[in-house]
Amino acid sequence: MATDYGYDSGLGFPETVRRRRVPAGLRAPFEGRTWREFGYVLLSLPISIVMFTYAVTMISLGAGLLVTFLGIPVFAAGLAGCRGLGALERARARGLLGLEVGDPEPLGMRKPGFMAWIGAVLKSGTSWRTLLYSVLHLPWATFSFVVAVNFWVYGWALLTYPLWFWVFPAYVGQDGLQLYGDQTHHIYLDNPFEIGVTALVGLLFTLATPWIVRALTMVDRVMVHGLLGPTRLSARVVELESDRGVVVDTAAADLRRIERDLHDGAQARLVALAMDLGLAKEKLTEDPAAAARMVDEAHGEVKTALQELRDLARGIHPAVLTDRGLDAALSAVASRCTVPVQVEVDLPARPAPAIEGIAYFTVSELLQNISKHSRATFAAVDVWRVENRLMLQVVDNGVGGADVSSGSGLTGLAERLDAVDGILVVDSPVGGPTRVTAELPWRSERV
Repeated sequence: MATDYGYDSGLGFPETVRRRRVPAGLRAPFEGRTWREFGYVLLSLPISIVMFTYAVTMISLGAGLLVTFLGIPVFAAGLAGCRGLGALERARARGLLGLEVGDPEPLGMRKPGFMAWIGAVLKSGTSWRTLLYSVLHLPWATFSFVVAVNFWVYGWALLTYPLWFWVFPAYVGQDGLQLYGDQTHHIYLDNPFEIGVTALVGLLFTLATPWIVRALTMVDRVMVHGLLGPTRLSARVVELESDRGVVVDTAAADLRRIERDLHDGAQARLVALAMDLGLAKEKLTEDPAAAARMVDEAHGEVKTALQELRDLARGIHPAVLTDRGLDAALSAVASRCTVPVQVEVDLPARPAPAIEGIAYFTVSELLQNISKHSRATFAAVDVWRVENRLMLQVVDNGVGGADVSSGSGLTGLAERLDAVDGILVVDSPVGGPTRVTAELPWRSERV
């Protein structure tokens, strides 16, 4: 649906409102999508003839030459050509049908060389799927071409019949378009009623043709997606590789953060503490009172350094999470939040430690966001299990406006969850309230 609210200079009504008042069935014959789909069907026949001819010729030639060594290279060349034609078909479907289909997995060549390339082509499932597409698409392209062209031509011809029926008496020598005829009887569409009915039938054909073409191209979408696109396994491999990259980057960032916290926090305090104790040791005999005062200050520094180390250890993995589970750990996190937080955990058992840790840090980061940005006066945390999924929900009555796509901490949190097949959904209208729901796969704790 268009979102341009420019006003029409003649009527004064928004263009979008005017388009909405026209039913979809009446708009369809004139929409760009309909003409693109019709163009796709028209192009399918000649392209499929080329693909079918090439595939059958190369594969037959390769099969006939299998008695010699030349058969295998010809066979591989035929499959490679089919892969190239499949790439063109994906581009055509992407441009005319708007079908977003990814490229299939590339050739898995373990080492360079002509023989390695031949082996990779022959072993690739994509090569054989494109060959199957090249063979199967011709009969379907022929059928869809005939159906689409006939409906399109007859529809517009009958619809415009009142404009050109005069051609028959003027140039053909008959009263009108012949509906039936034999040696003794002839029926012509020549009176105003018959001409009107003919135009009405043409209108029905014209209005139905876009939907028929759309149904035909749906089969093409399925064929392109299923035979020329990546398989579920390869798509899953790509997703897992991407998730692995996110996990590696996240782990590296966490290590850098821990190193920075140690260097700027506890390490700096311990260095200063060592220097203070060294000075106190030198003054122990000369000025015992000053030495005692410096030792007392060093004792305070030790307490501060220990507290920073505890906070750092809690940020890595809190002991309460390992000992007592999510309920106690999340209650401890909620007690440190700047707003009152109600925590409710309803789990029949403890999940796997990795999932438990991700759930803990997800809630912890969301509560930190509430403390820093939400200006809320109340928050609630709910954790429960639904079948094989662990559900988390954090709600606050703050000002809202949180957006996972704005590059904030929520973006990184969503990427972490996605790395383990998790989902993060943020519902935060401006003015509040904010509701963040996280979903994680459930894996039971191993005994």
